[in-house]
Amino acid sequence: MMKLTKLAKFVCAGTLACLLGASLSGCSKKDAIQADTRTKIVFWHEMTGQGQDKLEQLVNEFNKSQDKYTVVPEFVGSYNEAIQKILNTHGTDASPAVFQSMDVSTAQMYYSGYTTPVQKFIDEDNYDVSQISDVARAFYSKDGKQLSMPFNTSQPVLYYNATLLKEYGITPPPKDPSYSDITRVANELYEKSNHKIKGMSVEIYGWFFEQFMANSKVCMANNDNGRSGIPTAVNFTNQATVDAMKWIQDNLKNGSFMNYGAGSNAGTNETAAFLSRKLGMFLQSSGSITQLTTGTKDEVGVCYYPHPDGQEANGVSIGGASLWISNDKSNKVQHGAWELIKFLLSAKSQAQWQAATGYLALNKKSQEQKVLVDLYKKNPAAKVASDQLNRTIANTANSGIFMQNVVQERLLSQTAMEQIYDGTDVNKALQEAQNSMNSYITSSNKAEGFTK
Repeated sequence: MMKLTKLAKFVCAGTLACLLGASLSGCSKKDAIQADTRTKIVFWHEMTGQGQDKLEQLVNEFNKSQDKYTVVPEFVGSYNEAIQKILNTHGTDASPAVFQSMDVSTAQMYYSGYTTPVQKFIDEDNYDVSQISDVARAFYSKDGKQLSMPFNTSQPVLYYNATLLKEYGITPPPKDPSYSDITRVANELYEKSNHKIKGMSVEIYGWFFEQFMANSKVCMANNDNGRSGIPTAVNFTNQATVDAMKWIQDNLKNGSFMNYGAGSNAGTNETAAFLSRKLGMFLQSSGSITQLTTGTKDEVGVCYYPHPDGQEANGVSIGGASLWISNDKSNKVQHGAWELIKFLLSAKSQAQWQAATGYLALNKKSQEQKVLVDLYKKNPAAKVASDQLNRTIANTANSGIFMQNVVQERLLSQTAMEQIYDGTDVNKALQEAQNSMNSYITSSNKAEGFTK
C-alpha cells in the first residue's frame, strides 16, 4: 500500500481507504470523489507543545466545517528557520499557501514581495476587521492596508506574588502602575524581608526595551517607526528611554531590583526565583500566566506594563506572529488560505486558542465566549492582559517598528541594557548603541537599494 501522507489526519478513515484502493466497509464512492476534489492548502507553522496540539485541532475543525478545502498543517521549525524556508522555497511546489511568520520579520516579508496582502480578501469579502484587536492589526499593516492577520499574540505584563505581599503587609501595585508604584512595592518587600527577597526584575530583553518607549508614546525609529517611510535612524537617547533605564539602574544599585541577565537562562532563572518566593515581581509575556499560576500555590497577581510617573500609559505593542498568504499559488488556493484565516480569527476559535495556550484572543467577541468567561471566573488575573490589549488605542508608537533590522536593534539595545545594569552611564551606553544601529541602518538601506 502506498505511504500515508499527512493528509490522512484530516480525511475520514473510510474516505482514505477508498483513495488508497483498500476495502474498508462504510466507504462510498462519493466520499472518495469529495476528498479528491478538495483543494489542498499547505499551512506552515512554528507552534510546539500545547500550541501545536490546539492549532491542529482547530485546523481539523475547519476541515470538517466545509467541503472545499483540506488544510494540511506542517511544523517547519523555529521562527528563524521558518523565515529562511519561506524565502528559499517561494515560487516552487514546495512553498506553503499560508504561513505563520514572527512579528520582527513583518517588514522583511513585506519587502520580499512574496505575499498577497490579506487586505485584498478583506475588501472582496467585506470582512469586518473592526472585530479584531486594533493594536494587533496595526502591527501587521502598512499604508492603511492589512498585510497579514495577527494570530498568536502576547503582550508583556507585570506579575507579582499577591500572597507574599499580603504576608508582609504590602499593598500590591495598582492595575495600571507607574514606575513609582513599582518602586514602592519593590523597596517595601526588599526591606521587610530583611533583604532576603528581591522586589523586582526587568530581564535584559530588547522587546522590553521597546515597550518602555511605546508606553511613553515615543517612536524608536524615525518616519513614525517606519509607518510613513523607510527608517533611516533610531533614537535610543530620547528622554523616555533615559528615564526608564535610570529607573532600573537606580533600583539595582539600592538592591531592591535583581539582574538575571539576558537570554533563555535569564528568563528561566527569573521564573524559578519568582516561583520559589525569592522574587516578588517581574515583567514577562502574558503567555506565561498558565506556567506561573500552576507552578505555585500562592496567588499570582497581574497588572499592566508600568508607565512613567505623571503620564498616562500609551499602551504596549504585541509580540508573537501573524498569518500570511503566499502569492505564488492559484487564486483558488489563496482564497482557501483566507477562509482558514477567517476561521482561526473567529470569536469561538480565538477564545479556545487563549484558553488552551495563553495567547490573547484577538476577536473582541471572544470575551463573551463561555470558555473565557469560565476561565476568568476561575482565575481573574487571566483577564488583565486581555484588558490591557483591548484598552489600547493603536498609534505609531505602540504598533511595532516597521523596519527590517529589528533583530539587530534588539542585539544592540540589549548590549546597552547590560552595560546600564552593570553601572555604565545611561546616556553613554544608549548613545553608543544608537550610533551603532544608525550606522547599520545606513549600510543596510544602501544594500537593499533604499538609498543611493
